[in-house]
Amino acid sequence: MTDSTLIKDSTDTDISIAEPAIKPHLILALDYGVKKMGMALGNSLTETARAFDILAMNNGQPDWDNLLGIIKVWGVAKVVVGLPLNMDGSSSMLSKRAHKFARRLAHRIMEQHLPVIVSLCDERLTSVAAREIAWENGWIQNEREPIDDISACILMSTYFTDPHSSIAIDAIKAD
Repeated sequence: MTDSTLIKDSTDTDISIAEPAIKPHLILALDYGVKKMGMALGNSLTETARAFDILAMNNGQPDWDNLLGIIKVWGVAKVVVGLPLNMDGSSSMLSKRAHKFARRLAHRIMEQHLPVIVSLCDERLTSVAAREIAWENGWIQNEREPIDDISACILMSTYFTDPHSSIAIDAIKAD
């Protein structure tokens, strides 16, 4: 996704200089869960995110047609899946399931011939932070109300703070 820029030198000759110009794109953050998955859309130009939706999950499996449809319709260029690691950085049972989900998503995207990158990003404590933000802003009235989409926004914020902290699925060895 780069553009070339034409400039003129002192002799009025056009010189083409390959200047990387990152094109703005949409990023979908997914706060993976076995019962539900929070979604947030992020804009790479403004580095902002907004809560998008909470998808029902069937034992860790989404409605794949719906999820792929969202990716297509919105023109998402990258999907960042939250990886719920333990506090010491080790894998948990849920992080293994999130990793497997991300691999499946990448495979389904490839089958659809979509130019979308799927990566994993550490999401430790996003749910705790999301619940605090939701309480402080009056968005929830009790602690059982879903905050998964807010968690996905925090995941997106983590990604924007350090995009190199996410690891593309094709670069990760399967567990």
